[in-house]
Amino acid sequence: MTTDGQRSLAQRLTGIDEIECVTPDLNGVPRGKVMTAEGFLEGRRLQMARGVLLQCIMGGYPPARFYGSDDGDLALVADPAQIHRLPWSKQPRAFAICDADELTGESSSLSTRGQLKAVIARYAARGLAPVVATEIEFFVFAPNTDPTHPFQPPLGLDGRREDGHSAFSVSSNNGLRPFFSEVYECMAALGLPRDTFMHEMGVSQFEINLLHGDPLLLADQTFLFKHLLKEVALKHGLTVVCMAKPLAHTPGSSMHIHQSIVEIGSGRNVFSDKAGEPTVTFRHFIGGQQAGMADFTALFAPNVNSYQRLCHPYASPNNACWSHDNRAAGLRIPASSPVARRVENRLPGADANPYLAIAASLAAGLHGIENELEPSEPIQGEFVVPDNLSLPCTLHAALERLKRSQLAMELFGKEFIEGYIASKTMELTSFFDEITPWERRVLAAQA
Repeated sequence: MTTDGQRSLAQRLTGIDEIECVTPDLNGVPRGKVMTAEGFLEGRRLQMARGVLLQCIMGGYPPARFYGSDDGDLALVADPAQIHRLPWSKQPRAFAICDADELTGESSSLSTRGQLKAVIARYAARGLAPVVATEIEFFVFAPNTDPTHPFQPPLGLDGRREDGHSAFSVSSNNGLRPFFSEVYECMAALGLPRDTFMHEMGVSQFEINLLHGDPLLLADQTFLFKHLLKEVALKHGLTVVCMAKPLAHTPGSSMHIHQSIVEIGSGRNVFSDKAGEPTVTFRHFIGGQQAGMADFTALFAPNVNSYQRLCHPYASPNNACWSHDNRAAGLRIPASSPVARRVENRLPGADANPYLAIAASLAAGLHGIENELEPSEPIQGEFVVPDNLSLPCTLHAALERLKRSQLAMELFGKEFIEGYIASKTMELTSFFDEITPWERRVLAAQA
């Protein structure tokens, strides 16, 4: 960083005592260390064990052979554009999104942020720049101190809990206006531009759309937004849940990814020709998406609970079909002008790591462009999913598919894919170590 840059950063951090230096782990959870502002501004190197990037959701780690038997250190290198004062914190603090780099300087292959940067660089080598936007769905619940009990929406202003009839409502009866007002204030303070906001179909479920832009920026914004949501909710005595399917008999939460590609320099959307018609590049991008969706399902749907969302297919399509404006298709082409022609990947859940989900989706599309892959015929209306376009329907099946995928090894590297599978296998094993209430309720009497 230049002297002017250091001076500007010091001014921005005036009054700050500590910096939360974090990088996304495999699951997109912020992991890192808290550093003094003095040490941060002096440029002291901050190091963290490699294994932290493979930390599973319960807190454990796969065997050390998956991240180097020595479990040596990585360097956390802050992105100067992603250093923020935390507007919700009473104690003056800052938050820095970091790259996880090897001590030799190159990006760690275990870093999902690094994986996304590598995909963007591959596009740039062809004179192209992907553009993405994310739609993030989430639930706002009352505190849930006993995980054996279902989540409940907060008490509304009328003393009742929402019962599921509020989809697309703009009523303030749910009593969440103060919470959302602070969310909006914090978004503005952090430079997170928002497009649209609405009450979704689920009970106390909401969706916010972030404005389209550079994929790394959108991944950073999505990562920061999810962290912001949870932190602000705690201040208001609420619980924000980004599980894919937190409630039974209720729609799940997605993280749809809208994707287009522009020429570097001209900014022209290469999915449309001069006459406004779809291009060969557009077809090949869809062909690549279809070729990668089954192999990458475990990256888009990373948890056992992810498949609870996908087993009820309306608006949560577990298929690699594509269509013009049909929400039952895994790949939807929204109605738009030619300049805004884009491909919406509807498979990722709100529980997906935004860096990894965006990287996997864009990598699949680029694979299609590079290999001139042709898509299937588009589908419309009600349809039956062909066998070759069906996707794994459990985490176990998705991990087995990922394990056999030469495409995943080629695009993300052996160390990353094997480490991912090892960590997710631990999570799956942990899930099977427990007996669910359904099993006790239904099966005990039949034994």
